[in-house]
Amino acid sequence: MTAAGDAARAISQATGPRAGRPLTTPAEETMNGINNQIKTIVLMGALSAILVAIGAVMGKGYVALFTLVAIAMNFGAYFFSDRIVQRMHGAREVSESEAPALHRMVTELSLAAGIPKPKVLVVDSPQPNAFATGRNPENGAVAVTTGIVGILSERELRGVIAHELAHIRNRDVLVATIAAAIAGAVTLIANVLQWSAIFGSSDDEDAPSPLAMIALAFVAPIAVTLVQLGISRSREYMADETGARISGDPASLASALEKLERGAMTIAPADPQPATASLFIVNPLAGTSGLMDLFSTHPPVAERVNRLRAIAWRGEGIAA
Repeated sequence: MTAAGDAARAISQATGPRAGRPLTTPAEETMNGINNQIKTIVLMGALSAILVAIGAVMGKGYVALFTLVAIAMNFGAYFFSDRIVQRMHGAREVSESEAPALHRMVTELSLAAGIPKPKVLVVDSPQPNAFATGRNPENGAVAVTTGIVGILSERELRGVIAHELAHIRNRDVLVATIAAAIAGAVTLIANVLQWSAIFGSSDDEDAPSPLAMIALAFVAPIAVTLVQLGISRSREYMADETGARISGDPASLASALEKLERGAMTIAPADPQPATASLFIVNPLAGTSGLMDLFSTHPPVAERVNRLRAIAWRGEGIAA
């Protein structure tokens, strides 16, 4: 019996209150879709520029090669980034028989959000967390970790699921998923460059200097992270607010965020993946220290909690 299976059965005991009120007007939804399509184009262009820049530093002969790599990577990221991210974290789909109440929760909240029911995935990780993937609502997926089961109440878990469904509904999942997939690829390329500079040798006068390659190996991942920073923080605030209205329970989402942050601070992820950190509801690398603290892709949890409690205080998003 796997830990993921045990967790799925434990989650299957969850039920919760009914969802909140209608969310946005058709005009607002159309604008959200247009804005995120623009963000996707800008993101793919910026990350492509980083890849071409890597080729330029390596030498004239590499520019065309890395341009082709950028084109292929953008195509692959658009259509397959969700599967790439899911495999990076070992997410597996659970059936209704394995987690009937979790499926029921996702079904109810998807109906409240006005989107098709996404796939339900479980990640075998002790750290409590969750994320969503999918290039559109028709291809969405929601994943929760096994560690989330013992730390959240049923209402808090509903709040988390609603938050992830909000990302799918707001159509910002594609932007973040593409960023995560390409960031992972750029990081891998940067690592190859770093080790090639250290251990490789060449008599070719046109070959890039080892110092330039080492510098690029450090600068490229930081550049990708800065691009992610530009799209990640605002989307979390929006998903918190939309998720609170989907579940009709902003206070429970606020409580869940506090618990998840404490969990992330004390329980390290089994396989840290900085490239995909922005996808999670709370920063899975919150317990680490060092340079990455300066480039957190998440807004402060305390500020998110304050905003949600203000919504609850005003009575907005509360189920009638």
